[in-house]
Amino acid sequence: MAMGGIRLTVRLALFSAFLLTTALIAAACLLAESVSRRAINRAPIARFCFHGASRCLGLRIRLQGTPAARPVLFVSNHISWSDIPVLGGSVPLRFLSKAEVGRWPVIGWLARQAGTLFIVRGGGRAREARQEIASTLCGGQSVLIFPEGTTSTGLTVLPFHSRLLQAAADANVAIQGISIAYTRQGRPDHLAPFIGDDEFQSHLPRLLRQPAVDVTVVFHPPAQMGADRSLTEVVEQVQETVAGGVRQIYRERAIEAGRDAGEPVRQQA
Repeated sequence: MAMGGIRLTVRLALFSAFLLTTALIAAACLLAESVSRRAINRAPIARFCFHGASRCLGLRIRLQGTPAARPVLFVSNHISWSDIPVLGGSVPLRFLSKAEVGRWPVIGWLARQAGTLFIVRGGGRAREARQEIASTLCGGQSVLIFPEGTTSTGLTVLPFHSRLLQAAADANVAIQGISIAYTRQGRPDHLAPFIGDDEFQSHLPRLLRQPAVDVTVVFHPPAQMGADRSLTEVVEQVQETVAGGVRQIYRERAIEAGRDAGEPVRQQA
């Protein structure tokens, strides 16, 4: 069996075993809630499960910056479905995701267990979603949305849609931008992006067959809205910050690769 096939088999086995463990944890939470008649805070449990899933998928994660200690509306550029376990394993939060993700195998199940807020596109549901986001923020939990509205190649950041970001003003919390980028040997990775008509069932094995991909996540300083700053101005600022962060990640990884070019490249399975 070729190395790619071995790598795929091992990672799928590890991921399946971890998924079973996660299912047992979720069942234990449901049983405990039923017996005690009290809701359990699943944020730290979800973070543990997302982090474990990222490790099983062969994602090497590097975190930069500091997530806000108080509830904030996180906004990030969006490259792949793998953004969900990467970011969910990096900081306690709840996601806003399109309803289709909830029907995906594995990732959709994990997202539901983590308390993801699902939105049905169209039909005037944006206002309803905004109210749910604001309610979650007021309840003391941070929420993450992908304001580009779709995934991209990761080379650029698409324009942000501001309608849902109004929830930050409704809940009187700051907006914290996040930049995420995938690289291999200092170059932007072309396998991680989940774009176009690609399907999860075919994208997952392609990603797992390859050596580990490096994922850099940068938490930028929070931006607060006020009487002298409109939502549009804040959204534009955050978008520019996120885009600048992505460019900086690629520059730094390229410099590192150049500095280490004379040394053997070590890959993590």
